[in-house]
Amino acid sequence: MLFDLRGRGRRRTIQVIYLGLAVLMGGGLVLFGVGAGNGVGGLLNAFNPSGGSGAAKAIVSQNTKAAEKQTKLEPDNAQAWANLVQARYDDGAQGYDSSTGTYSASGKAAFTAAGSAWQRYLQLAKQPDSTLGRVMATAYAALGDYTHEAQAWQIVAEANPKVASYWEQVAVAAYDAKNTDLGGLATAKALSLVPKAQRASVKQALLSAQTQAATATTTT
Repeated sequence: MLFDLRGRGRRRTIQVIYLGLAVLMGGGLVLFGVGAGNGVGGLLNAFNPSGGSGAAKAIVSQNTKAAEKQTKLEPDNAQAWANLVQARYDDGAQGYDSSTGTYSASGKAAFTAAGSAWQRYLQLAKQPDSTLGRVMATAYAALGDYTHEAQAWQIVAEANPKVASYWEQVAVAAYDAKNTDLGGLATAKALSLVPKAQRASVKQALLSAQTQAATATTTT
């Protein structure tokens, strides 16, 4: 369920928490070698007596190079582009500072590159992967690209139409993007799914998010 966002500084704090959790979720795909599709082991394989964080970074870089090569060889292969999205996201995630909840310039640059691969993937994929959608929603949030964040969350929500929290995420991102039409639709959908006893508090939280977004400056 969506956290109470009524406090003035609370909303950004909660977003940082969501970003951190999403880093863990997205990072888990590469940590355990899941979804890479390139035959390279996960990052956890790098942490051995002869390895370390440097070895982990090297594996991420290798995965990115392998994914880039794959897209050049198979430019119309949706899975190849999905692999590149994940690899570039993993590159960017290494720039995350848990103490400040922010990303380095190089991390954001990798997220921007992931976004380019994601847009190509969407052109090719008949049914976009919702897990990859969560990954990109995190990346776009870090970039302050709320329009694309909302679109990514919408893919996730439509793939999981009975999960209220995903529609809440769509609503918050849409309001940040000044897209009140989508925000309103997502809010209505979320409220239709939450238990009646929680409906008032969720509605108030989303209205608060809308109000705060209306007074903020968006980058997109």
